[in-house]
Amino acid sequence: MFAKAIYQERRHRLIDQLSTGLVLLPGNTELPVNYSGNDYPFRQDSHFLYFVGIDQPDLFVVVDIDSRETTLFADELTMDDIIWTGPKESFSEWAQRSGIDKVLPTASIESVVSRASRQHRPIHYLPPYRAENALRLSSLVEVTAGRLKETSSLSLIKAVVALRSIKGPEEIQEIERAAAIGYLMHEFVMKNVREGKTERELATLIEGIALNHGAGLSFPVILTQRGDVLHGHEHNQDLRSGSLLLCDAGAESLEHYASDFTRTTPVNGHFSSLQKSLYQVVLDANNKAFELIKPGITYKSVHLECCRLMVEGLKVLGLMKGNSDDAVAEGAHALFMVHGLGHMMGLDVHDMEDLGEDNVGYDNQVKRSEQSGLRSLRLARELEKGFVLTVEPGLYFISALIDRWKAEKRHSDFICYNEVLKLKGIGGIRIEDNALVTETGSKMTGKRRLPVTPGEIETLFI
Repeated sequence: MFAKAIYQERRHRLIDQLSTGLVLLPGNTELPVNYSGNDYPFRQDSHFLYFVGIDQPDLFVVVDIDSRETTLFADELTMDDIIWTGPKESFSEWAQRSGIDKVLPTASIESVVSRASRQHRPIHYLPPYRAENALRLSSLVEVTAGRLKETSSLSLIKAVVALRSIKGPEEIQEIERAAAIGYLMHEFVMKNVREGKTERELATLIEGIALNHGAGLSFPVILTQRGDVLHGHEHNQDLRSGSLLLCDAGAESLEHYASDFTRTTPVNGHFSSLQKSLYQVVLDANNKAFELIKPGITYKSVHLECCRLMVEGLKVLGLMKGNSDDAVAEGAHALFMVHGLGHMMGLDVHDMEDLGEDNVGYDNQVKRSEQSGLRSLRLARELEKGFVLTVEPGLYFISALIDRWKAEKRHSDFICYNEVLKLKGIGGIRIEDNALVTETGSKMTGKRRLPVTPGEIETLFI
């Protein structure tokens, strides 16, 4: 946990953004794998961690906006609990560490919420993403679980997004710790890519690195020679000479802050001429984004400029043609880059996206596009100092998508299909780093950048 003053200040700032009522903050519960008592590793709700900091299951917090008081609802361990888990700090002690005003038994929350409802005070809650919390909230606020998303508090959502988007010094320090673990994970992969090894072997070993140095993975490892499959989690292939291995992986610090990096490495230690040319197109876009990122600029504009630069590179390689600005405006580049340039990152690897992508990544000035590729841009809004985000351009050669677009003659004024067809099966290339928006520009997270140029990556094999 951070110092209690940090949690107190966060809750006070939340109260200041709301006018009246109660804020309900349910913590997560433990979830069974296949029977009660055999649980998945516990992961606390990120909003609960941000405002409360107590990393224990089965807790509930209520913030009274009018009295400015915070109450923790928790039941102390029974003797049966202690026999199995050993003694732990009392929740009164935990509450003190979080600067919480009082602790009440869990069952008493019903009377607190019921009394506020009878007084016609607003009850604010966030849309739940776990069934267990949906059932708890449904019972408390007397709304069916299926309607909780639509009845959740938009004013609370906006307040939480405003607070959590700007990272404090303590959060940046944790993100740097997660970045350091991510560096170890990716460096291990790049140094151990060899023909005959398996994707599963490498994916398993870097998960061990994440657990050894922090709280584990920030998301399931993507490690595949099928880089054209954006979320390739199967890890079922042997490494083959001549192929490219895409590894997208990140770690959580002990305080659960995330890192998220991607590197693409040639299995035999050397890029072919074509692979190197395609890789350089992606690397140029990645570097360009860091030149452009600064407060006041929209991430949508950064995304579009990186796409334009990649179109220029693909034209040199004979894969695209025509006016680059027109190609991007019409979405022709989306055949090769089907996703957006990046997303917010913090306590969640896709920070706060349980509150809705549009609430986090868009605002009143920037609305989501329906254009192919651009509609998948998770972060488009104007950037502010203190944002932490990913920069992850990529090129993908997706056979089914190429065949469909060619059959439909889609964007044939810009795409050289005869040349593109030759690249079916080559996979995909993604290069991802994490950026902190500073007062005048951006800073790459981590004490040093992961090897990223073709020369740096090939040198690891010597």
